[in-house]
Amino acid sequence: MRIDIITVLPELLKSPFEASILKRAIEKGIVEVHTHNLRDYSTNNYKQVDDYQFGGGAGMVMMIEPIDKCISQLKAERDYDEVIYMTPDGTTLDQGTANELSIKKNIIILCGHYKGVDQRVRDHFITRELSVGDFVLSGGELAAAVLCDAIIRLIPGVLGNETSALTDSFQDNLLAPPIYTRPADYKGWKVPEILTSGNTAKIEEWREEQAIKRTEERRPDLLE
Repeated sequence: MRIDIITVLPELLKSPFEASILKRAIEKGIVEVHTHNLRDYSTNNYKQVDDYQFGGGAGMVMMIEPIDKCISQLKAERDYDEVIYMTPDGTTLDQGTANELSIKKNIIILCGHYKGVDQRVRDHFITRELSVGDFVLSGGELAAAVLCDAIIRLIPGVLGNETSALTDSFQDNLLAPPIYTRPADYKGWKVPEILTSGNTAKIEEWREEQAIKRTEERRPDLLE
């Protein structure tokens, strides 16, 4: 998979891809992540990528021309399955979307900034608009990093145990059950006996029951 991220603040995206699982995925050649500074596609000496709104109003708007130039250059080099715009008013990212995107080959992610992008960008270039929640960030970079993490960890070969991602919360519309590790008894706080019984069938039954119970208590909407 190749992910190209268009941003006005590429430095914000360095750290997430220089550590942990994402770094290992890149080093293994499983995924490529490239950032593109939108200012490199500006048409004036001031590297301007934003301007005032037509009709007045507070906040600057990202201009269409630099975005067009960047996306067009990338598309001239390869085909893309998706051009995604990170925006608070997009569809909320969920596990199903992450699963779907994890099997794509090439993706462009456009990070919003300021008041947002010229609507014509959304009308003519964007194939999918995603949000990481009902709140506003200073820019789309952190949201793009969240999206990349959610996608990349699902690609075969990224996690040490490939079945691990399949038992995460939301994969089957359930929250994950409680989990425990050694010691089995800490200050009198004991691990449920079923988990140390060695009875795999019973353990799986217990986990499913606990997952359903936790989902009913915390996210009943998932069961609807």
